Amino acid sequence: MKAVLFEQFGQPPRVQTVPDPTPSAEGVVIKVEATGLCRSDWHGWMGHDPDVVLPHVPGHELAGTVLAAGRQVTRWKKGDRVTVPFVGGCGHCHECHSGNHQVCEQQFQPGFTAWGSFAEYVAVDYADTNLVALPDELDFATAASLGCRFVTSFRAIVDQGRVKPGEWVAVHGCGGVGLSAIMIASAMGANVIAIDLTDEKLAFARTMGAVATVNARDGKDVVGAVKEITKGGAHVSIDALGHPATCFNSIANLRRRGRHVQVGLMVGEHARAQVPMAQVIAHELEIYGSHGMQAFRYQDMMAMIRTGKLTPQQLVGRHIGLDEAPAALMAMDRFEGLGISVITRFS
Repeated sequence: MKAVLFEQFGQPPRVQTVPDPTPSAEGVVIKVEATGLCRSDWHGWMGHDPDVVLPHVPGHELAGTVLAAGRQVTRWKKGDRVTVPFVGGCGHCHECHSGNHQVCEQQFQPGFTAWGSFAEYVAVDYADTNLVALPDELDFATAASLGCRFVTSFRAIVDQGRVKPGEWVAVHGCGGVGLSAIMIASAMGANVIAIDLTDEKLAFARTMGAVATVNARDGKDVVGAVKEITKGGAHVSIDALGHPATCFNSIANLRRRGRHVQVGLMVGEHARAQVPMAQVIAHELEIYGSHGMQAFRYQDMMAMIRTGKLTPQQLVGRHIGLDEAPAALMAMDRFEGLGISVITRFS
């Protein structure tokens, strides 16, 4: 099969011909019809993720059809239209038994713990636990865009942030994660403030449901601006970027007993961010992470998509070919363009 492969961290990946995958006993092989480009793929390529073993094929946001199934797979067959969370649970450990597959002790992550979906085919383990059936009306490109950014934002807003109608939600960063969070929080009835460095992305955030925007460029007092707009601070705040400044601001702009959810990855030199801990203690703030979402939780999100309350297709930007993926991957740190780029051409 053709796949994007890199053999050294930080060195240009290339489209190469590599052996086709085979399914494990509990796994499947999926013919990839669409796969999203995510900044997490860039972090893996840069060597920020210790799970990545060279040589490596990136890609973790995917949708396609089952090509082959292992002998222990009972729920899926060849031809089934499927997607998968970027974190797959083993189905056997304590966390999986408690329903928390997204923090599985032996988690499987295509594109990180195994070769990923920047390829014609990808092997996915623990298929009966992790695969999600796609409704016929949901196109592959939109389905692929759900796999990391959208589902992580859904869990951040709905499960971790526990957003209620009428609450103020601040979203720091208007990339794929941030725009997803804005759309979902707005659908939940919240008043959303979008924070970013570019007017173009802030204008797009308003079309996703933001009722106010803050341009953080040129040293603007983001915390003060959010507190002024909300008359006291956000009830819930999301760091959708993953940077020491956005993490600090997201916590500092909360009102008393507010909830911060960290979605943007904090790795490399950003792994140990400064936290206003005195404020956390005095104001009884809550700090959460959001690391993907369990396959069984897709049902509620899919219902909101089916009824039009959520429209993730609006977040899909460029459709590109596999041969364009190496350059697009290397450019992910520049935060260019609007929406999510998706690989939909593989030949």
